[in-house]
Amino acid sequence: MNFQDEIQRRRTFAIISHPDAGKTTLTEKLLLFGGAIHVAGAVKSNKIKKTATSDWMEIEKQRGISVATSVMGFDYKDYKINILDTPGHQDFAEDTFRTLTAVDSVIIVIDAAKGVEAQTRKLMEVCRMRKTPVIVFVNKMDREGKDPFDLLDEIEAELNIHVRPLSWPINIGQRFKGVYNLFDQKLDLYTPSKQTITQSIAFDDIHHPDLEKHIGTDDSIKLREDLTLIEGVYSAFDTHPYLAGEVAPVFFGSALNNFGVKELLDCFVQIAPSPRPVHAIEREVWPEEESFTGFVFKIHANMDPNHRSCIAFVKICSGKFERNVNYKHVRYNKLLRFSSPTAFMAQKKEVVDEAYPGDIIGLPDTGNFKIGDSLTSGEDIHFKGLPSFSPEMFKYIENADPMKAKQLNKGIDQLMDEGVAQLFIHQNNGRKIIGTVGQLQFEVIQYRLLHEYGAQSKWEPKSHYKACWIESDDKDELENFRRRKFQYMALDKDGRDVFLADSSYILQMAQNDFKHIRFHFSSEF
Repeated sequence: MNFQDEIQRRRTFAIISHPDAGKTTLTEKLLLFGGAIHVAGAVKSNKIKKTATSDWMEIEKQRGISVATSVMGFDYKDYKINILDTPGHQDFAEDTFRTLTAVDSVIIVIDAAKGVEAQTRKLMEVCRMRKTPVIVFVNKMDREGKDPFDLLDEIEAELNIHVRPLSWPINIGQRFKGVYNLFDQKLDLYTPSKQTITQSIAFDDIHHPDLEKHIGTDDSIKLREDLTLIEGVYSAFDTHPYLAGEVAPVFFGSALNNFGVKELLDCFVQIAPSPRPVHAIEREVWPEEESFTGFVFKIHANMDPNHRSCIAFVKICSGKFERNVNYKHVRYNKLLRFSSPTAFMAQKKEVVDEAYPGDIIGLPDTGNFKIGDSLTSGEDIHFKGLPSFSPEMFKYIENADPMKAKQLNKGIDQLMDEGVAQLFIHQNNGRKIIGTVGQLQFEVIQYRLLHEYGAQSKWEPKSHYKACWIESDDKDELENFRRRKFQYMALDKDGRDVFLADSSYILQMAQNDFKHIRFHFSSEF
């Protein structure tokens, strides 16, 4: 297969949603239909000891939630599919925001009973900013929920995007009988089972009397009325507005019961984009270019606890990546060679000899990489859009076991490199402060330090309003600021000045008093 064909057959996408909408369950079933796994994990069942493939960290198995993005690649029909299953919990939204820079399209999962929820709105904002194509999967149709037309109106209003149903439910909850697949013009009949797969019947004439035999008279009449209304209200489906991020195709189903997932996947591989151009600061990078480029969008510590190794996740933007070839690390301006680049199925890794645009590869990291780093065949290119946001919660972290100081320091360094939380060193007392956007992150860090590094930690709450990165062209004013605000000053892990404001009033006064100092609320400046 030639280079162009390899690019065209790739589909790299993220699955996003509010917590508990069924995102990880949908990921599992996509893997199941793709033949990548043979038994789907019960995400929350304590009786079944199998857990979701994408939730492989110990704390994820215990909590039944995703706290880190998982990468899974597999072949389906003639396509190479790369799924990124993202955390739904808002405390880990930053991981999800960065993941969205590495995908070409997105599937949004919405709970049929709850509709559009807060976290989904935030994530959609990022997709809209980047003009990322979006498909909506309305999940849990086998439970009582909202009217499908009301859901479509809500999705349009809340997510600020036009919709076009490509499947339509036949009833809902206990009376749910299946969906009519408008994309393939067939009837998909529902059997509530986690093992069996949808029974599909070709049905291109919805007015044929055989419809009554399958779903009954009342539901046949209602389905025909609904489909007539859909054709009257919504424009015919066209891939161009979808690819431009203006229209979201909508599918209905039940991921837990395998229903509607294969139909979603079959349509997705046909209409979803192959790798798209990526914006760098210097220029636009096209996947078809011969020279290799890629960027680090995520770092994960301890994927293999036996080796204490970190893995840098690299999205390939152009050219072909080859094992044991020298590539330029742009920030360091030096050549690196990788003998064991890996492809992923969650935490399972296999060494790959080559990879193409759209693929996600893992590179062993001994401290060479930061999130946002570029790798190229030689060109100086800097990819943008991978910020760290200002934390909103702060705690001092202390060593609870003097014998394990080395383990604690290594654990903190590696976990901070993941970008989920941030480390600041207080200039006044030299103490370490961890900053996060949510309480759950502290619990995850404490748990991982203990179970992955054997380091016990003590925490002490620290009251701050915001952490601001500061810079100025006026060196005297910057020095004056550091001196006057000494008790509020810290350094981040890259040695940059950070102002820890106790309140919005103190921040406002500092901005008024020091006109030549720039205050940044994300680390990308």
